[in-house]
Amino acid sequence: MRLKKNYFLAVAVMLFMLGFQSCESDDEGNTARVQLKLVDAPGDYLEVNVEIADIQYNSSDNESGWVSFGKPEDYPINVDLTTLIAGNSLLLADQIMPSGMLKQIRLVLGDGNTLKIEGQESMMSLNTPSAMQSGLKLNMNTTLNAGFTYIFILDWDVQKSVLMAGGSGMYNLKPVIRLSAEVNSGSIEGNVSGEFLVNGLSVFTDLENLPVQVYSASGVYVTETITNADGDFLIQGLAAGDYKLKIVNQQVYNDYESALIKVTAGTIIKIDPIIFMIPTL
Repeated sequence: MRLKKNYFLAVAVMLFMLGFQSCESDDEGNTARVQLKLVDAPGDYLEVNVEIADIQYNSSDNESGWVSFGKPEDYPINVDLTTLIAGNSLLLADQIMPSGMLKQIRLVLGDGNTLKIEGQESMMSLNTPSAMQSGLKLNMNTTLNAGFTYIFILDWDVQKSVLMAGGSGMYNLKPVIRLSAEVNSGSIEGNVSGEFLVNGLSVFTDLENLPVQVYSASGVYVTETITNADGDFLIQGLAAGDYKLKIVNQQVYNDYESALIKVTAGTIIKIDPIIFMIPTL
């Protein structure tokens, strides 16, 4: 009799565990993973420090349907945008969320934003209009399929985002962000160096802080980045298509323009090194 009771108890426990695992699988079957990566299209500033007070998403037509990525203790996020070059990026969010339509995300900015300009020793306050503090909305309109991971690239254009307030000497922060999905976009990777002659021998040096601009095949400006200390650059979030790279307005050497580069979704196109001849002084 005791064996019979134990048998029924074991069956009951097994049914309970199967039911629990089934619920758990159902939950996993109705979710997708979303990651947000921040990169920078640089401007003429030494530092641009921004404070992100919250990042939210909305999956409904209801304005009250905003939900925060992560937990309250994850915020604020403070970042110097000028450091996000040559493949460096900041993972803003990594969240498991319900599958279905993802309509918008919203970046809520704090008031601890600062700016450093060449020739000035101290940081300047970077004023944030109240509209930006209430949230910068970016349209996603993406259907999240269960079980998939979606990586979105937020390319923050610093040059267009920092504006002088008239002749006051003050600066305002009005973010301009280009949004793309990594799965639907590609990247261009390369290196820039200079060559000069020493006693008849070629010597190469990495060229840092060079602006590398991207144009469409028809000559429309798309985005840009700068080279790092090793002369490397990586331009992410480009829709499939043909592009040209340009490096212009350099005082030591001639301007550069590449041939057409074909970018395909989900790939990194590594181009041949770009080498400038530098006159021997």
